[in-house]
Amino acid sequence: MNPQEAPAPRTICLVDDDTSVLKAVGRLLTSAGCVLQTFSEAAAFLAYVSTNRVDLVVLDIWMKRMTGLEVLARLCLLSPQTRIIIITGRDDVAVKSIATQVGAVGFFLKPFDDEKFIAAVRDALNQV
Repeated sequence: MNPQEAPAPRTICLVDDDTSVLKAVGRLLTSAGCVLQTFSEAAAFLAYVSTNRVDLVVLDIWMKRMTGLEVLARLCLLSPQTRIIIITGRDDVAVKSIATQVGAVGFFLKPFDDEKFIAAVRDALNQV
């Protein structure tokens, strides 16, 4: 890399069907300097990831049209290098176990500690 070239920004996608969560977590990530794409529907995110590089997805589990676990299954096929952090409003040990087995690098119960969440995001991006 030429010393004058800046590294390409890392793309983070936030997928949650709750618009208040999209706004709040989106503001948090943006304030931490992240380049962010937000999606209120899983299908729109999957269409995006099929044609764009995504370094990290922050993914809600319990969405109306498609669960986060369904998204995870498709994401593993479309973009196996994408890191995954799960956010959820339900403390479900089975879901946490499945998500971790599939490769999620973080699991946060809403509401979560902002500093711990941002640290997990940075750690995940360092793995890419």
